Amino acid sequence: MTSGTPVNWAGFAAAEPALADTAEARFGAYTHHVLATLRKDGSPRTTGLEVRILGGELWLGMMPDSLKALDLRRDPRFALQANPGDGTGMGGGDVRVAGRAVEVEDPRTRAGYVEEVEPPEPFHLFRTELTEVVRTRVEDDKYLVVEIWQPGQPVRTIRRT
Repeated sequence: MTSGTPVNWAGFAAAEPALADTAEARFGAYTHHVLATLRKDGSPRTTGLEVRILGGELWLGMMPDSLKALDLRRDPRFALQANPGDGTGMGGGDVRVAGRAVEVEDPRTRAGYVEEVEPPEPFHLFRTELTEVVRTRVEDDKYLVVEIWQPGQPVRTIRRT
């Protein structure tokens, strides 16, 4: 894998299993998360979204012709923020991922997703190609710790006081 080449969730998990476990736990802790897409004019749009990590992929499922689906069809770049939960504790830290969303039309792949998730039909289904995963947390009530992963690179850790 060359630096900067997007990877699926399985590729990320193979490269950085501990960070992937933490990120998966954050996305699994709550049902709804926040997706950022780009509108026609280039301005950001944020919307709620349910995500699933299945079969080595991070999946984004959406209602038919939703604005976020239309945004991704036009420009596949996205950012996804895991729900931080109640209050300000952020147990396990704050996690966000960025990359490109690729719409899936293959009937077998869609059927497998339907079998696992049972979404209301019809729906749009996107698999993700990750370009960045970031975890932000507080350590020892003293440091803000930011872990940044990008394909082909080790995790960079920044500590701020």
